[in-house]
Amino acid sequence: MALPNQQTVDYPSFKLVIVGDGGTATIGVEVHPLDFFTNCGKIRFYCWDTAGQEKFGGLRDGYYIHGQCAIIMVCENIPIVLCGNKVDVKNRQVKAKQVTFHRKKNLQYYEISAKSNYNFEKPFLYLARKLAGDPNLHFVESPALAPPEVQIDIAAQQRHEAELLEAAAQPLPDDDDDAFE
Repeated sequence: MALPNQQTVDYPSFKLVIVGDGGTATIGVEVHPLDFFTNCGKIRFYCWDTAGQEKFGGLRDGYYIHGQCAIIMVCENIPIVLCGNKVDVKNRQVKAKQVTFHRKKNLQYYEISAKSNYNFEKPFLYLARKLAGDPNLHFVESPALAPPEVQIDIAAQQRHEAELLEAAAQPLPDDDDDAFE
């Protein structure tokens, strides 16, 4: 997705959002076209660099819209939660045994559904406990939420989460995604 003053191209292009804490990238927002040549032809990433100074944080949210991929830039050791969203979708393409990235990187993982509010509080509670240094911290009141747009099949989700637990007990696959560090 190019900016209005940028020339569009006739080959595949993707909006890549770069996010991160202050000091990891630009001030404000910049969009940089970056072309790569592949065995399937040329592709372009429009790199929406929104990481940077926190005083621009309120502007960043609008730039995430229609993002097709993201790079997260972190310059310090901070608590991070990885979330698998859209667990309300009936025919999930991602199987429990494929969810291994968080284990390899020692990240907390939660399955959530923004549309049904399923597990919405879990990532926040985990982060609050880490930041407060108190594993017993708990929420005493729920925040005001928009009404759910969809209903989740709780039984199916419980089965999937049981599969996640079973998969977590298995050895990590020996693949090469460590090459990207």
